[in-house]
Amino acid sequence: MRHVPLSLALLAIIVLPLSAQEEPAKTEEAPAAEANPVVLIKTSMGDIEVELWPKAAPETVKNFIGLAEGTKEFKDPSSGEMVKRPYYDGLVFHRVIKDFMIQGGCPLGTGSGNPGFKFKDEINAKGLGLDKVKVLENGRPTQESAMAVGIRDQRSFQQRVLQPLLTKLGIANQEQFQARQEEVKTAVDNLTCMEALENLGYKFDDTLEAKKPLEGCLAMANSGPNTNGSQFFINLKDTPWLIGKHTVFGKVSKGFDIVQKIGESEVSKPGDRPVTEIKIVSIRLVKSDS
Repeated sequence: MRHVPLSLALLAIIVLPLSAQEEPAKTEEAPAAEANPVVLIKTSMGDIEVELWPKAAPETVKNFIGLAEGTKEFKDPSSGEMVKRPYYDGLVFHRVIKDFMIQGGCPLGTGSGNPGFKFKDEINAKGLGLDKVKVLENGRPTQESAMAVGIRDQRSFQQRVLQPLLTKLGIANQEQFQARQEEVKTAVDNLTCMEALENLGYKFDDTLEAKKPLEGCLAMANSGPNTNGSQFFINLKDTPWLIGKHTVFGKVSKGFDIVQKIGESEVSKPGDRPVTEIKIVSIRLVKSDS
């Protein structure tokens, strides 16, 4: 390799005495990262500790803690009045599906109740890569896109992909569809999973940390886009088919064996309700590890 001589300017910098150079900038120690909040879910089958993720879902975490601690108002299902008290105390895990998840937080214990309000999803679709996955590859859904958008057959493709896209394009009848077939084909071929979900009413926020619904994760149960309230579930395994459709806001840090134990409970069909009632004794904020 040919030796390249140092430039005079660079050489001058090197040979200058320290007193003639600028003093090195003083560096300040970076502040310690703030610990995530941790809640203790006491159940009739044992304790579960969950680390919550405010950077992934700030409003969801705030809502969950507020209801648990009794600082957030909700509608009493008996009186219909707005009240404040520890919401989850005494509720049950009303739905348990082996090798899938355990679900609780319904004030009626049936899965049909809510706290008298609904709030938005907190999901970063771009961070989850849904903006990079096309709904169709070579004219057919891939396994990944089928799970992400919920495509099971031709009918679900019509309902979840084609009809919402036609609505977005302003195509309201067969005549308009026939006249714009090439435009529709191009739009379908270029459609990403994120766009397909947006057409269904989902709204995403790429400023949030992206979290997948993996084993042990805590997520909000819902009945469609932006219908979060109080019901939550804990995954017994990874659930890639739920990516982009549920707000993930925490993960079990201790007591996953209790979650698995609940997941093995005998249930009645239909409904997957435990035959023996499994109660949420309480949910409270505890001091997190530093």
